[in-house]
Amino acid sequence: MGRKVTVATCALNQWALDFEGNLHRILRSIEIAKNKGARYRLGPELEICGYGCWDHYYESDTLLHSLEVLKALLESPVTQDIICDVGMPVMHRNVRYNCRVIFLNRRILLIRPKTALANQANYRELRWFTPWARSRQTEEHLLPRTLQDVTNQDTVPFGDAVLATWDTCVGSEICEELWTPHSPHIDMGLDGVEIFTNASGSHHVLRKAHTRVDLVTMATTKNGGIYLLANQKGCDGDRLYYDGCAMVAMNGSVFAQGAQFSLDDVEVLTATLDLEDVRSYRAEISSRNLAASRVSPYPRVKVDFALSCSEDLLQPVSAPVQWRYHSPEEEISLGPACWLWDFLRRSRQAGFFLPLSGGLDSAACACVVYSMCRQVCQAVASGNEEVLADVRVILDQSSYTPQDPRELCGRLLTTCYMASENSSQETCRRARELAGQIGSHHVGLSIDPAVRAVLGIFSLVTGKSPVFAAQGGSSRENLALQNVQARIRMVIAYLFAQLSLWSRGARGGLLVLGTTNVDESLLGYLTKYDCSSADINPIGGVSKTDLRAFVQFCMERFQLPALQGILSAPATAELEPLANGQVSQTDEEDMGLTYVELSIFGRLRKTAKAGPYSMFCKLLNMWTNTCTPRQVAEKVKRFFSKYSMNRHKMTTLTPAYHAENYSPDDNRFDLRPFLYNAAWPWQFQRIDTQVLQLEWKAQQDLDDLD
Repeated sequence: MGRKVTVATCALNQWALDFEGNLHRILRSIEIAKNKGARYRLGPELEICGYGCWDHYYESDTLLHSLEVLKALLESPVTQDIICDVGMPVMHRNVRYNCRVIFLNRRILLIRPKTALANQANYRELRWFTPWARSRQTEEHLLPRTLQDVTNQDTVPFGDAVLATWDTCVGSEICEELWTPHSPHIDMGLDGVEIFTNASGSHHVLRKAHTRVDLVTMATTKNGGIYLLANQKGCDGDRLYYDGCAMVAMNGSVFAQGAQFSLDDVEVLTATLDLEDVRSYRAEISSRNLAASRVSPYPRVKVDFALSCSEDLLQPVSAPVQWRYHSPEEEISLGPACWLWDFLRRSRQAGFFLPLSGGLDSAACACVVYSMCRQVCQAVASGNEEVLADVRVILDQSSYTPQDPRELCGRLLTTCYMASENSSQETCRRARELAGQIGSHHVGLSIDPAVRAVLGIFSLVTGKSPVFAAQGGSSRENLALQNVQARIRMVIAYLFAQLSLWSRGARGGLLVLGTTNVDESLLGYLTKYDCSSADINPIGGVSKTDLRAFVQFCMERFQLPALQGILSAPATAELEPLANGQVSQTDEEDMGLTYVELSIFGRLRKTAKAGPYSMFCKLLNMWTNTCTPRQVAEKVKRFFSKYSMNRHKMTTLTPAYHAENYSPDDNRFDLRPFLYNAAWPWQFQRIDTQVLQLEWKAQQDLDDLD
């Protein structure tokens, strides 16, 4: 006889401190789950207050308002006759915990605190929360009086326990616990738990989905069982984009896959699965059963409720699905675009302003906005009323319905080519053609009068007039003349962002988009407070290598032939005088390193935790066929010298979509100093000594051959 259960998991676009909106989305998800026949509903981590509250977790208001939302959920008729599993911060005996609150029919069944906190990379959970350290133990939690009046309970179980319903046993994991070496689901499964839930606040990084799916499927491959994963989605008010990917798995196979990138604020997945399939799967794994006979039991909270129906023989069960992964190029086209949409609609600005240089980075940024417009049109066409309402508010047009991405892009994106006497006709043409093909409102202007005016002030005060190196000037003059052009572009960008819609008789202002990639930021190959200084940067966490592949993808997928010329052109800042009308300056020559090399340096510095000497040692083997030890040493020393001299620029980086684990954004992610001894005397001496030893050994080997 089968025991079929219908369970629901969610991906919700929650917003930090948006208690009213978060409550509305939670109730909608519960209502959808019930309408689909689910009797257990799982939501994302800290969904009541929004995951990214950061230091707002210290505030008593955050705890108070979370309790108020919980009270509203308990009182709502929507939450009746379904087990609801919601996330919120809870203060227990003056200690703040990241918790799941599980309730049924106005009674709290269990408050389950997180046992392993995420405290690496972008995560600082140990700053705000304490992990529950008492494995398989609970104690009584005294409810505040406002909840006692609703639940008719003075105290509820608080701690590491599982739920025992009439027909099965359910255990909770919270995000990071799935990633730990000895996850709770291992012992819970050995103790007879058949349904595992995981509420996550897991952000998007390129190529990360594979790891997440592998962890879930492997959890049920070794131990059997049903696994539900819920996740936050959207921009929670910061640099991170939470990419959904809610899923339901059983016995090593996926039975429901949620969207990784979507403009839907509420997504609910359900699956109907047979508990007998779990039991038969486990029955033949003798090693698992032997381990189960020795496991320490979990406290069980008995629940007077069944997840299965008594008359379920004819109820169809869900079939396995093949997980569909996005390529990195697709991830760049979708993730940053969804992030931009959240920023735009929540800031209530009227669009974006993009300095479009005719180069790869600004073209990639334009393509992200165009991809956003495509997703908005698709969402509206599929009947998403919330997206349609947001578009109408943003554009202040109550009857407008977007249908064509190019037409919508013309309303939301203003691009501007800011020429100087050092700009080439080719970049001007490429920018104009791309703007025409994506439909942006395009402006062309010259910054030369502004540059001359600023230099005139300097000359009037000092009596000196700087000239470029090509005209006999010093390196200081050359750099200053480049920087003044770049900074004037930033001033003009903000002026046009604030007033260009006013000049066209439209309401609102525009968000300025930055276009610096993660590799340029890493080396500091940018002018501080130039047009890389913007409101937000959708490509600031993406490598040049990935951006090039993304632009190639956009050329083919979106039919944008203007991108072909941009792809084939050398990367250049165009801040130095032209030579016979042709570009004389390229990025890689200026940096002394290639963008491919910069990506490698970035990953070794951040992900591999390599300092100058260990990076040199690693690259000796990696580049053994292309570089001599001395060449490797020179590249490493050049990188660290430039990186440390320019590290101060990282303190002013535009908030950027976080897509790479070697992002140098020091505001939240890369906690390193910004004042260094840029000579690195001790470290570089160790490298030089090693180079001499290697060269001596190589010479000895040659002498032996002779």
